Amino acid sequence: MQGIIATPNGDIWASDLGNAQIIRLPNGDPSKAQFLCENKTRDPLKNPCKLLAPFALAVDQQDRIWITNLGGDSVTRIDGSDPSKVDTFKVGYSSSGLAVDSLGNVWITNKLGSSERGHLKLLEILAAGAINYNDISDPLERMGRVLVPAITSQRPGYESGGSISVLRPDGSPASFSPISGKGIATPWAISVDGNDNIWISNFSSPADGIVQLCGFRTETCPPGMKTGDAISPPGGYVGGGMQYQVDVGIGPAGDVWVTNNWQDWKAVFPGHPEALSTLGAGQGVVVFFGMAKPVKTPLIGPPRQP
Repeated sequence: MQGIIATPNGDIWASDLGNAQIIRLPNGDPSKAQFLCENKTRDPLKNPCKLLAPFALAVDQQDRIWITNLGGDSVTRIDGSDPSKVDTFKVGYSSSGLAVDSLGNVWITNKLGSSERGHLKLLEILAAGAINYNDISDPLERMGRVLVPAITSQRPGYESGGSISVLRPDGSPASFSPISGKGIATPWAISVDGNDNIWISNFSSPADGIVQLCGFRTETCPPGMKTGDAISPPGGYVGGGMQYQVDVGIGPAGDVWVTNNWQDWKAVFPGHPEALSTLGAGQGVVVFFGMAKPVKTPLIGPPRQP
């Protein structure tokens, strides 16, 4: 299991990454659980919703559930009132985080970017999971040994790093999408603040900071900026204690909360010195006090101003 959200009508939606399916609990009732997009075959290309390792979820103002696909180049949209209605939209490669702004636009992080380099790297990662190497038995571990060095070595830029896809409410790409550079090395999670500005975490390196982009309400951005421009400095916002970052969230006081996922990624895999094995875990949470426009919590659906 990977992502989980609550919707304004009380439903709970969760993504089952390993089985490439979605679980819906109407009104939060586990006795009425529904398993959506079940694949009756072992062929991942025959998934009825075209799910490929579903990761994060978000709900928009029309009660539609948007889902990123870690193992593909698309996002899936399911109608919350009629789950038989499913659409897919092309984005970048290996998307993880996504968020809906107050206007219904969807912002998606593509860890491997949007270039052909990212496409080839994704194919290499998926192939590693299908090959049975003698010294590694777990397919997720095989994929991780290719994925993690790839994403931690990325640098900002269209050909060298990740990207951000932006879809309008109807699923069409925004004119400036995808966004690359601007400090976006390996984007993981994404959040929208009360000004509709966009906040992005980087998994590439502790030295790569949090990126802030100007959203669609440009009147809330510094003068002269347009949607997609970087408000943060070239390397993003950095602070003491930052490690490899995953989630980023905005609180009711405008604080930006960032979770550390790993200290040393090599310590996660077998073969690393036993005494250093605990360095695979991240330590602590980093907080940037009052950096963002506050949002109302709990965050259920798109952000709301307090």
